[in-house]
Amino acid sequence: MQFSIIVPVVNEAPLIRRFLTHLRERAPGAEIIVADGGSIDGTAELAADLCDRLVESQRSRAAQMNAGANAAHGEILWFVHADVEVPLQCLDEIARIMEHSNVVGGYFRIRLPRRLVYRLTDSFAHYTGMLFRMRCGDHGIFCRRTAFVHVGGFPMVPLMEDVEFFRRLHRCGRVVHSDKRIVVSPRRYEAIGRARLTFAYGFIATLYIFGVSPSMLASIYKRMCCDCCSPAGAG
Repeated sequence: MQFSIIVPVVNEAPLIRRFLTHLRERAPGAEIIVADGGSIDGTAELAADLCDRLVESQRSRAAQMNAGANAAHGEILWFVHADVEVPLQCLDEIARIMEHSNVVGGYFRIRLPRRLVYRLTDSFAHYTGMLFRMRCGDHGIFCRRTAFVHVGGFPMVPLMEDVEFFRRLHRCGRVVHSDKRIVVSPRRYEAIGRARLTFAYGFIATLYIFGVSPSMLASIYKRMCCDCCSPAGAG
């Protein structure tokens, strides 16, 4: 089973080399593709010798991940953010999940630092996500290339592109979660405010469930989070 890991980035110079080295150690043998969305801090240059392919696209997480997927050779595509720590034996775990022909994709649970607000965020994301079939990109969504093509890749919307993609995967077949954890950086919470960002995520997810358009959600997110953490582009 051949794996391609797509990493969307924008201005991640401080951490990109450390992350790619970590990814090589945890996912040996996988094809690593960095999809740069027009970084101006030298991210692309720093990543070039530590990845198998460097692709460039417009600054849009959906566009970047689609560009990376289009350049990939693997039969399994795994979309991973650059500010996470992937679990040990991650490829073995994905292979175990994907060995069943009716499974089209999957994802990992996340782990945030051991503070109450993060425990609430983790639990809310997991159980609400199971109920409403919603997962964000922090969970390390993976899928078969055939399923990716079938659903048309990530939709070009300003927010919730990963949730929309995840829901489309469910229409193709079974999507399975792993109990192994991806460790997620709390940097967005620290930059914006732990309680504020937790509330923003919950509020936007609720509006999404009730059918509010991604463009309206992006506008609400921008106002609530003061542009501290851009929803377009990756990090």
